[in-house]
Order: sequence, then C-alpha cells, then structure tokens
Amino acid sequence: MKTSRAVTLSFLISAASSFGLTAVYVSGGQPQLEGALLAISLGGIATGLVFIAKEYLPHGPFVQERHVSLGDSKELDEASASLEEGAEHLERRGFLTKLIGLALGALGLAALFPIRSLGTKPGRDLFTTPWARGIKLVTDNGLPVHLEDVPINGVLTVFPQDHTDAADAQSVLIRLPDDEAAPGPDGYSVGGLVAFSKVCTHAGCPVGLYQAETRELFCPCHQSVFAVMQAAKPTGGPATRPLPQLPIGVDDDGYLIALGDFPEPVGPGFWNRGRA
Repeated sequence: MKTSRAVTLSFLISAASSFGLTAVYVSGGQPQLEGALLAISLGGIATGLVFIAKEYLPHGPFVQERHVSLGDSKELDEASASLEEGAEHLERRGFLTKLIGLALGALGLAALFPIRSLGTKPGRDLFTTPWARGIKLVTDNGLPVHLEDVPINGVLTVFPQDHTDAADAQSVLIRLPDDEAAPGPDGYSVGGLVAFSKVCTHAGCPVGLYQAETRELFCPCHQSVFAVMQAAKPTGGPATRPLPQLPIGVDDDGYLIALGDFPEPVGPGFWNRGRA
C-alpha cells in the first residue's frame, strides 16, 4: 500500500511540476525556476517507474506451473484466490497507466511551448535588405553622403538611411580614378563611385580593408580577396562568390541614393539561395 501511494505521489508531483513549468514559461519565463521544475518533473517520472518495477514486476525465483486438478477443493480455492489477486493487479495497472499518461502528457505539453522561442519563419528576409530605390546612403552616424564626400581611392562604409543597424545592408563605397571605367552593369555606378556589399560571401565577416594600388578588397577573417575592377570577383582565399553590387545614383541635391536592392542575396551561401 505504501508503495502504491509513493507511485501515485511521484507521478502527481511530476504532472504538477510540468504544468507549473508551462505556466512559468507562458508568463515570461525564469530560467532557474524552469530548470528546477523540469528536474522535479523528470525526477518524479523516474521515481514512479522505480517503485513500479519494485512492486509490480516479477522478481523470481520462477518455477514451472503445476497442473491444477479441478476435483480438489483446496486447489480450487487456491486457483480462485490467484485469479482474484490477478484481477486486483490488473485494476492497479490500469490506474498506473493513467497516472503515467498524465505525467508524460503534462511533460509533453510543457515541451511544446519552447518551440515558440525558435522565432518566426524568416520568409524572404534572407533574400532582401532594407535597400530600396530612392533611399539615401548614410554613414554609421546617419549623415547622408554627398557625391563629393569620397575622394579618389577613398573608401567609406555606408548604410540605408534609418537602417544603420542593419548588418546585412552595410556596404563599402569606393571612388575609382577618373580614367578607370567602373565595373558592374550599366547604371550601377555614378561619378566613379561603386558600392559593394560589405558582408563576405564566405563566412559573413565584414570586408573592411581596401588596397587602392591593386583595387582589391580584403576580408580580415579568412583572407578572402575581391577584385573591385572585376565586379568584386574573389581572386584569393576561401570565398567563391563575388560581393553583390549595390546600384547607386544621385538625387537632385547631389546626395547618393540607392537605385534598388542588391540583385542577389548577400553573405554566405545557403541551401536554397537559388530560389531568390
């Protein structure tokens, strides 16, 4: 009887802890409390199973069943008592099955809620950035960039206006010498200025070094090299894809603006990049 109560108590405590874990998570979460409740829930299930093993599972020694002669009244009484005892065990097993189901169901319910923490589906966010037609190019402190702000062979990191915190949109703006034709498609550059994504196509590090003599961009993380005059094609290091080029123009006041988003996703490759 004591063992049966211990089994019942173990599974009820486990279920209560799992429901408590669910409530704590839904109300905002508290890692230490959640950890304690999860430990109690799992511990309750484990303890209940140990008690069940000790109380209800056979332990031996085992002997071969003897043949019962129904003509012997003593053997009839023993057989009847054995059947009654078996029925009682079946009743208890049915109740235990429900208790185990309650404990495991409550734990399963608690396990469903953390899935919400995985966040929403990215949708097309991996394929686009905040750049759009007409958005001004600004510095990291939000100042718009004028056509004359970047000297020849100068380099400047720029962001979309009002989106200086968008890491995927950061771009490197370069002014080439007047006697050199800007790389890339027609209409992608203005006044000798070209802009490329600053996010390395190998591992996503910022491509922050520019060597004016060779017209090369360098990624300091894994030493990828990009040839600016070949539309930022990788010529060294592990990167295998050019830096996407940002189409840029100038507004009526001489400030640089984007003429659209990058023509392809920025950063490292991923499994479904081809769907862009």
